[in-house]
Amino acid sequence: MSLRYLIRRNSRGSLPVYTDIRNGGTRYLVSIRNVQGQLSSLANDLKQSLFSHNSPEAARLKVQVVAQRHLVISGGRWKNDVINWLTSKGF
Repeated sequence: MSLRYLIRRNSRGSLPVYTDIRNGGTRYLVSIRNVQGQLSSLANDLKQSLFSHNSPEAARLKVQVVAQRHLVISGGRWKNDVINWLTSKGF
């Protein structure tokens, strides 16, 4: 399966997935940085396959393309889910 995007690991060997906590701890954002290729394809893949379609997590999941190489995922504390999803894809 050929993907239209590439996520390189950082200099320490880990995936560039970070958490940002805002609004006094009530808003959790997960960001994926330094994505090469088509970010819209990555956003669509995350929306479709990160959680099952009928789950409450899928209803809350929001993925936004920020700048040219970053994605921001909002709606919950999903950093570990995103990292597990990326490693299952081979990154």
